[in-house]
Amino acid sequence: QVQLVESGGGLVQAGGSLRLSCAASGSIFSINAMGWYRQAPGKQRELVAAITSGGSTNYADSVKGRFTISRDNAKNTVYLQMNSLKPEDTAIYYCAAAYFIGPSTRLTMTSFGYWGQGTQVTVSS
Repeated sequence: QVQLVESGGGLVQAGGSLRLSCAASGSIFSINAMGWYRQAPGKQRELVAAITSGGSTNYADSVKGRFTISRDNAKNTVYLQMNSLKPEDTAIYYCAAAYFIGPSTRLTMTSFGYWGQGTQVTVSS
């Protein structure tokens, strides 16, 4: 089993920044790709960004140029740097992990077998 713990969410004004962190523990040898999803009230969960062990990244069009996903393999941690935040970025952000071979663009929600509890991000206008 793999445990994922997110941190770094909170309340920020539009135009501000937040950095989310997700620390993985447990059977980390069984994962190599990680990602961030988000779910706003009344909406489906959607991909925000994903990164493979080889460093291949994929972003939702709505966050390209504003968000950056990165990972520190030594710390088993993935980060999501969020800049120029907008009210529509308000959601619960979930960290996810998978064992996946291929480019990050082929990762889908069903690829991820492990999920964190989520962290709330609220952007005020």
